[in-house]
Formats: sequence, structure tokens, C-alpha cells
Amino acid sequence: MKNLKSIALSLVVLFSTATINAQAKKIDVSKSNISWVGKKVTGKHNGVVNFKDGLIILKANKVVGGKFTVDMTSLTATDLTGEYQAKLNGHLKSEDFFATDKFTTSTLVIKKIAATSKDVYAVTADLTIKGKTNPVTFDLIVKGNTASAKFNVDRTKYDIKYGSGSFFDNLGDKAISNEFELAVDLKF
Repeated sequence: MKNLKSIALSLVVLFSTATINAQAKKIDVSKSNISWVGKKVTGKHNGVVNFKDGLIILKANKVVGGKFTVDMTSLTATDLTGEYQAKLNGHLKSEDFFATDKFTTSTLVIKKIAATSKDVYAVTADLTIKGKTNPVTFDLIVKGNTASAKFNVDRTKYDIKYGSGSFFDNLGDKAISNEFELAVDLKF
């Protein structure tokens, strides 16, 4: 009986220590946002996409990990209105781009993270879009209950080749850049 109590006490201490050493902070999906910019020869479009959920893992007040899920069905252009916005939104959600009927979410999972200066972390993460996973790197700036990052994503690595000069000839002024820009603002 003494051994059972001793084991139970050890497990409580171990669990308490693990809880103190690592803390998960969930993002506030209603206040966090992702802005995007897609460029083409004749201009650009910008918009937003919403988080479904996400969290950052802290140890001794330093970020050590995280995982985020994006609701791809929320993908919306914000530089257009009315019929033109509906047309672009429909095209971005189609098989030509993100196929949101089939791939309703995308994920980002932090794999490596290292502090580079006060409040700044160099991050390597796995980004999954349309069921394809590739590494991305970016700086994450964390201040209090906020975090932010900006980085580019090569859409062709996720089988999004529509209008890409790397895959199609004679596009002229219809060519679309292979990379799109993301600006992420997180609130906890």
C-alpha cells in the first residue's frame, strides 16, 4: 500500500512539473487573422482567411511549438466588391487554386524553433495545403499575448499551378506569381 501511495504521489508531482514546464496558449480565433496578397503581371489581389483553431506551446515563457488550422472555406478577396469579388472568391476556391470543397482546412505545425533575439524566433514549420506538406521558414515575433509573422508560400509546391509561368507558356500579362504573401497576427 505504501508503494501504491508513493507511486501515486510521484505521478502527481511529475504531472504538476510537466504542466508547469509546458503551457499551451490557444489563439482567439475571433481576433486573430491572416491576410494574403497574390500578385500577377498586371496587378495584385489581397484578402483574408480565418483560423479554425490554433495554439502556441510555451516552456519557461519561451515559444517551443505550435499548431494552427485554417478554415480554407473562409478565403475571401477584400480588394474587390460585388460581382467581381464573388467571381474571384469562386475561382480561388475552385480546383484551379485551393479546392476548398475537398480541402476545407490547411495546417501549419511548428517543427523547429529557436530564439534569435528578445521576442523573435526563427521558425521552421510544416505547411499543409491541399493535402501536400512542405516546410516553410519565417520569423515569429511574440510580445505579451500577441504574435506576428510574414512569409511567402510557393503555391506550386501544393499543386496550385494555374497561371504559373513555370508550367505554362504564352501567358503574357495573364501570368500569376508562384508565391503569395501571408501576414499572420495572433491574439491569445
